[in-house]
Amino acid sequence: MTEDAQDSRGFRLTRRRLILGGTLLGGALLVGYGVARPMDVAGAILSGGGTDPEESPFGAFIRIDLEGWVTVVNKQQELGQGIHAGMAAMIAEELDADWDRVKVVEARSNFRAYGVQITAGSNAIATNWDAMRNAGAAARSMFVNAAALRWDVEPDAIEVRDGVVSHPASQQSASFAELLVEASRQTPPQVPVLKTAEQYRLIGTDRVRRKDSQPKSNGSLIYTQDVQRPNMLVAMVAHSPRFGGRLARFDDSDALKVPGVVEVFAIDTGVAVLAETTYAAKLGRDALRLEWDDTEAETRSTADLVAYYHDIAAGNGGIGSADFATMGEDPDAPLTGDMVEFSFDFPYLAHAPMETMDCVAEVNGFDVSISSGAHLASLDQVMAAFTARTIPGRVDLEVLPAGGSFGRRGVMTADYLVECVRIAQRVQGRPVKLMWTREDEMRAGFYRPMSHHRVWVEMGADGFPARWRFHSVCQALTPVGDNIQATEGITHSPYFSTARTVAGKIFSPRFPVPVGFWRSVGASHTALVMEHVIDQLARRAGQDPAAYRRSLFEKAGDDRRIAVLDELMEKSGWSTPIEAGWSRGMAISEAFGTIVGQVAEVRLEGGRPVVRRVVAVVDCGIAVAPDQITAQMEGSIGFGLSAALFGAVTLKDGYVQETNFDTYPVVRMNEMPAVETHIIKSTNRPTGMGEPGVPPIAPAVANAILALTGTPTTALPFLSGAAATNAGFSMRG
Repeated sequence: MTEDAQDSRGFRLTRRRLILGGTLLGGALLVGYGVARPMDVAGAILSGGGTDPEESPFGAFIRIDLEGWVTVVNKQQELGQGIHAGMAAMIAEELDADWDRVKVVEARSNFRAYGVQITAGSNAIATNWDAMRNAGAAARSMFVNAAALRWDVEPDAIEVRDGVVSHPASQQSASFAELLVEASRQTPPQVPVLKTAEQYRLIGTDRVRRKDSQPKSNGSLIYTQDVQRPNMLVAMVAHSPRFGGRLARFDDSDALKVPGVVEVFAIDTGVAVLAETTYAAKLGRDALRLEWDDTEAETRSTADLVAYYHDIAAGNGGIGSADFATMGEDPDAPLTGDMVEFSFDFPYLAHAPMETMDCVAEVNGFDVSISSGAHLASLDQVMAAFTARTIPGRVDLEVLPAGGSFGRRGVMTADYLVECVRIAQRVQGRPVKLMWTREDEMRAGFYRPMSHHRVWVEMGADGFPARWRFHSVCQALTPVGDNIQATEGITHSPYFSTARTVAGKIFSPRFPVPVGFWRSVGASHTALVMEHVIDQLARRAGQDPAAYRRSLFEKAGDDRRIAVLDELMEKSGWSTPIEAGWSRGMAISEAFGTIVGQVAEVRLEGGRPVVRRVVAVVDCGIAVAPDQITAQMEGSIGFGLSAALFGAVTLKDGYVQETNFDTYPVVRMNEMPAVETHIIKSTNRPTGMGEPGVPPIAPAVANAILALTGTPTTALPFLSGAAATNAGFSMRG
């Protein structure tokens, strides 16, 4: 190789660049496909730059070092869901890399290199399905062409397996490391040849396991709370105890006497305390004397808001409505004949991730450096730039793994990150770590909205719904546009297949309690509405709930749901007797393109539901990482069951009552039911798995209770107050 090798595109590959690779590469070559986007310089700067990956003739998603290790650059947020494994597997499959020699690193926020980096809507695998496979296939082609040139054979005669390129006819072979230099000179194909599903050896197997288990086990994985910087200060903020409250005045004299407290000052969201340590910041904040102006604050209690929602649904709240799911001629005509009415109430829910909100930021003039478990990295980069009065290209955002989120780190206003940047502006040139306590996080809001649904169904002579009517009340998650999230799971339901008309009205009240995206979003409440109504209608018609669903699915031509139902009935033993005192409840819902069915086995102990077993069936398209799908289903059921049994954030005169896990309990290990997950075989494009497992569990339990008692569920959680706080019983029975 000459000192300077240049390909036809003008890229200059030097020996130093190959071996040293720059600070980002650390001795590796970047290999990727189709991620570069032609942009003018001004557009690139304004759209967001950050720290650019090292130039490479191949792109930005794959690094292969001189020892043959393949490192996949993960552009998505890793927050416990294991997305890094699926992303890496898609590349490794097409590259034919040795999975045992594949590593994953997190990408910094960089629009030019990686496009928009937003991890939301369970879309990471689905939206990267083509790009990641193309990256792997293009890199494989480059190694094949390099080997063909070296051995003077046809590329079609070359095979690749587990990071080794071979020519069986001549019994020649070489590893990725041995071919690295020659492969780097090849031009990647514009349209690489992808494998068929039948050719997969990694995708769809249990070999696709997490790559972060060991560093998590030994404590070496770095989260935002672990970040240390020279001369760093720690910040805590005193926020208004009521939503919409504003700072009137404060006295910091006692706070400044706390050893280690450096500075105290007001910001838009409250009073910031800067200190040398977290403990000093906490003591300093506790010592503040604060007065709040509650003129525009929310001062109602939860009971007041529930009554307000009921009035709105009845048309007495002075709130306008928008149509949703409306179909048929004259859908607003009065319901007549055999009509059934249902009512459901759902509370505010906190995200309560294990890692509370935190961020590290440093501002130096127009340059901003951030380390954070950023859920919406591209948006966070823009919000940080807006706050610091700079441009996104001057914001370097290091995206770290996060200890959970469930949507909390995906707030559109980037509230905690903006707060950290604003504080860092005050101490230019010094890094600041913002820390929120559990109480800060629980009181701050951006909850899953409370909601009220009223449903009327006019029944046909055949026992199936002839007409549907909905009045749904729920705060909107976005300041503009239709409130579509509140009714997802109702709109386009296959249960409308026998109806002549459907009339839906959504009412979106606005008041200071902040709401946000919560794991499975609208389906987290609408699944109970639809699935519990259907069970009640089935029993009213004297039909088995599974058979009743099948008739509606057949009428709708919904083959995917029929397949899930068939598998669910078989794996759960739906048609077989169950012991006295126990019952089974079923629910099937769709979220983010994935259909999940669950059957819960339930009994009542002192009026409290005990869940011993949950059978889950999932159709998520092709299963990239079956082990991770199983893990997601188990986690989703634990998460959803916690909310269904205990979850509720309540207000008393505007003050949040649940501020930690003593009053906001979650399912404990001895309370967790046994979960069996079954995946429908499919060659369709993958769909989401991070959220769809949550919605069916609440209605499955509600339907089991209905089968036991004949009493429908009209509100969640199943347990509240002291019953929820003291529910230390075994769920397995």
